[in-house]
Amino acid sequence: MTLLISQSTLYSHCVLTIASRLDVMNRLGRAMADPTRSRILLSLLHGPGYPAQLSRDLGLTRTNVSNHLACLRDCGIVVTEPEGRQTRYEIADAHLAQALNALVETTLAIDEYASCIDPQCSLPGCAQARSRS
Repeated sequence: MTLLISQSTLYSHCVLTIASRLDVMNRLGRAMADPTRSRILLSLLHGPGYPAQLSRDLGLTRTNVSNHLACLRDCGIVVTEPEGRQTRYEIADAHLAQALNALVETTLAIDEYASCIDPQCSLPGCAQARSRS
């Protein structure tokens, strides 16, 4: 009986872990799905920013920038730090900033015509699969 409880507990832990990871992926996807939020994120990868400065740099209204920053904050992607009458926004964690930079660099480095490292790859659109056709 103890074994069943342990398995059940282990299963519940795994499900919660998968559910929490899924939540993280959904929040990240939501944050990056909007082109304006992506532009704001790219700007914040270079360092902290303020709504007024971001609106000037990106050619957006301050209200628009503030709304997108609120979404990024609610998604856990950015954090705020009050500075007098202003609020500074920055990427929530150095590890997250590094991961976002790596994601951008990796995506930019992908060449759709580069050979796949798997000679048996059957993924649709893979250059290796196209060369066998």
